[in-house]
Amino acid sequence: MSRTFLTLVAGALLVVAAAAQQPQTPTPPPASQQPSEISTTISSGEAGAAPRFAVPDFIALSSNAETAEAAKSIARVLWEDLNFEREFSLIPRDTYASVPAATSFTTIAFDRWRELNADGILIGTVQKTDSGVRVEARLFNVKSHQSAFAREYSGSVANTRLYAHTIADEVHKAQRALRGVARTKLTFNSDRSGERVAGTLESRSVKEVFVADYDGENQRQVTTNRSLNINSVWSPDGRSLAYTSYRRGPPNIFIANIYEGTGGELTKPEGQNWLPAFSPDGTRIAFSSTRDGNAEIYLANRDGSNLRRLTNQPGADISPTWSPSGTQIAFTSDRTGTPQIYVMGTDGLGLQKVTSESYADRPTWSPAPFNEIAFASRTGPGNDIKIKDLATGQVRQLTFGEGTNESPAFAPNGRHLAFMSTRSGKSQIFTVTRDGRDLRQLTRQGNNYQPDWSK
Repeated sequence: MSRTFLTLVAGALLVVAAAAQQPQTPTPPPASQQPSEISTTISSGEAGAAPRFAVPDFIALSSNAETAEAAKSIARVLWEDLNFEREFSLIPRDTYASVPAATSFTTIAFDRWRELNADGILIGTVQKTDSGVRVEARLFNVKSHQSAFAREYSGSVANTRLYAHTIADEVHKAQRALRGVARTKLTFNSDRSGERVAGTLESRSVKEVFVADYDGENQRQVTTNRSLNINSVWSPDGRSLAYTSYRRGPPNIFIANIYEGTGGELTKPEGQNWLPAFSPDGTRIAFSSTRDGNAEIYLANRDGSNLRRLTNQPGADISPTWSPSGTQIAFTSDRTGTPQIYVMGTDGLGLQKVTSESYADRPTWSPAPFNEIAFASRTGPGNDIKIKDLATGQVRQLTFGEGTNESPAFAPNGRHLAFMSTRSGKSQIFTVTRDGRDLRQLTRQGNNYQPDWSK
């Protein structure tokens, strides 16, 4: 089921009923961290070349099987996390067999790692404690044998992926001054349960809100009301989701505080309300509503107060997205015929049309320092993802006619996008770099739609 402009407007006319239930609560992140010294930045010694890093299994300092598995798991995930950003050249792990495994930080075979052309080796230890595990990670310069990065973490052994994600993000920050995305999350909606919504004139699939790690792992269901739950978006602090639900009849916007297990309605059942978007500071939400007749863009405080209408045109205005500064909103409108992307101030003034496609929908504004809007554009039988540079006016295309491609969402560092595509048959979530490389499929069960990337 496509989530393009026309289907979203048509979908808002559905009336379904289901019992409201509170969202399920994901487990809060474990692991505390204690920074240690950072010394030098590792380079390859070759102009323009990325340093080559090896990430062998971490060293299990306790003899139990759980610690041994944690040591292997952290290294595997860490390698993938570092590889995702392409800031370092990761030496394939299947080439490490020729290097003797270290038993401590003092027994690393630097000469053998140098034979594999490694500039740096990122290795760690895992030790069982009374309360869980202690993880220590160090990045060594292979030539000098000096530590270039050192961190220590302690907490539960239940989520070894979080240790790896944290190490990866901190290595990127220390070595490249880059904000990594390994600890970020995705949200999307899915019909994977195979259930049908009861009490409707047409047989429609139940869609529930899900969250997952940035790489598609740890997919967890948030809503459980057996209705249509769509358009989920993250709050800037990553602790809440706003989403559209038909659980009580016409669509309304709900907020789920996923770590507290609380939530409530943002909008009252006046007209139909959908497609929420948090402001960058998290205090306000823009959304589309038909409460005054046509689909228009509205703005309200997070608690639903201070409601204001920003647009007032005979067409349909939907899909708001905020600029990083919080001073402008981009949205889709068909006021001149076909849907196009427009930009206005948060007071509704200063309207500008920014696309001239045959059909453009679902804008998403990039984070700073980029000044771009990604959107879905009709390029044939289906849609493709394009990006408009607002400073230069240039448009570049990321996907090229493999299935239909919709609902782009920027990563918080602006270097990647998540989007929905039918290229594999059903609707699935993919990620791609902002220059169209490194395509990855994240979901495979059921149909999955409308991703949003946490800040």
